Amino acid sequence: MSKHVIILLIIMVISAIVVDAFAQSQPFDSHIAIENPADLSKDEARKIYSDLKERMASLYAMSDLAEIRDYQSWEAFNDAPYISATHGQRYVNNYANARAINYAILAEGEELPVGSVLAKDSITVTGDGRIFPGAMFGMEKLAEGASPQTADWRYFMVIPDGSIVGDTTGDNPDLMTYCHECHLAVEDRDFTFFVPEDYRIRK
Repeated sequence: MSKHVIILLIIMVISAIVVDAFAQSQPFDSHIAIENPADLSKDEARKIYSDLKERMASLYAMSDLAEIRDYQSWEAFNDAPYISATHGQRYVNNYANARAINYAILAEGEELPVGSVLAKDSITVTGDGRIFPGAMFGMEKLAEGASPQTADWRYFMVIPDGSIVGDTTGDNPDLMTYCHECHLAVEDRDFTFFVPEDYRIRK
């Protein structure tokens, strides 16, 4: 079984807190979450996220990770949640802290400053209307030489009960190996993906 598949299975199994955006609780079903994502309009996705975001922030905060404290006050770069195939077909949002000042405008070969943190929270919305708060996927730019195997990026994942599933600089680093392998595709952008064109906030 590939590391990619293992990571997705872990996300499905441990994201066991269920939230119904329409105030109706439903049992967790790990099989539906990945296989049948709803096809939402931007307005629909915004409404669901608006209903969930305060609770999601509280749940992630139970991790006590200072790096993502108050992440929803950071600059957001997408105008609506969008489906990310590499994050389990979940609807995600892109946030960056104040240190990541050049995140939106990185040119080839440029880097983000040390202390930059990128946070991607997520929700699963299935075709039959079930809604699950998903994992928080985070990246932190470390000092030069701090983590040569990941090009000085720290990757971590928090599930919505505050548990840290993996951290390349802490517990279960092997579970996060796939993250850097995926981000190698954007090495020329300091290993950071950006928002799909159709979802970028225009300034």
